[in-house]
Amino acid sequence: MATKLMQWLFGLSLFFTVWSSLVFQLVPIQLDSRVYEILWPLPVYLIIVFGSYSLAVIGYRVATFNDCEEAAASLKQEIEEARRDLTKKGLKFS
Repeated sequence: MATKLMQWLFGLSLFFTVWSSLVFQLVPIQLDSRVYEILWPLPVYLIIVFGSYSLAVIGYRVATFNDCEEAAASLKQEIEEARRDLTKKGLKFS
C-alpha cells in the first residue's frame, strides 16, 4: 500500500519525465512550435494552479469551520473542577 507522499512523488516524476522528454526532444515526435511555447512554462503554470487551489481549499475550510459547543462546555467544566481541586490544595488564583 503506497502512502500519499509516494503517490505524489510518482505522479510528479512521471510528469517531469514526459515533460522533459517532450521539451528536450528526446522522443522523435514532431510538434508544432506553438506547443513548445506552452510546454516550456507548463511547470510554472501548474505550480500557480496548485497554489490557487490550495488557497481556495484553505479559505473554504476556514469559512465553514464548525464550533464544538459541547466540547467547549466540557472543557470549561474540567477547568473549573481543576481550579477547585487546586484551591483545596492551597493554590491561589488571582
